[in-house]
Amino acid sequence: MRHNETRNVTLLSRLVNRIILFLYKWKGWKIEGHLPKDIKKYVIAGAPHTSNWDFVFFAGATKHEQVQPNFMGKHTLFEGIMRNFMLDMGGIPVDRSAPGGIIEQMQAEFERRSELALVIAVEGTRSTDGSWKSGFYRIAQAADVPIVPAIADNEHMVIGFGEPFYPTGNYGEDLLQLSAWFRAKLPNNERFKVLEAQARAIIAEDRKA
Repeated sequence: MRHNETRNVTLLSRLVNRIILFLYKWKGWKIEGHLPKDIKKYVIAGAPHTSNWDFVFFAGATKHEQVQPNFMGKHTLFEGIMRNFMLDMGGIPVDRSAPGGIIEQMQAEFERRSELALVIAVEGTRSTDGSWKSGFYRIAQAADVPIVPAIADNEHMVIGFGEPFYPTGNYGEDLLQLSAWFRAKLPNNERFKVLEAQARAIIAEDRKA
């Protein structure tokens, strides 16, 4: 069965979704900016990734915006009794060992869907120094969809969404543009200082080439 086949949503996923929305509202989180209404497919670049609760509050914010968030997960997590639950929660199974890798798999996923809001923790892990992985950018570029920057300000309990923009193909310059948006939101955050330095280093290397 294809994982976009119409079927009844599992009781567990409905319960978890209600809990996520309840926690988001109960904790008093607020939204700054909005997800695009006229664009149905995009990559949400979320940062900083500092807590296991990040996904819960990002998911709560997107649901508050009436958008179903999607995320990538190892394909083995979608086997057996957990399959339907993972799909209902917005999961998309990916196989890192498959030919073409994750980029081509997600490109195909974007092509076959009419709506897809793919949330990616662009730092990769909570233990990062602030450097970003380039996967989010390469997926957006391959699928020809825009990137929506999204920030989790845990201190002020705010989820912020920026304006969508399409990758230009100049990764360093685009990363610098993203770092400017994030630094404007949290100017004293050390991770975003690292991000800016990463972008400038990429630009410098490109100029040497």
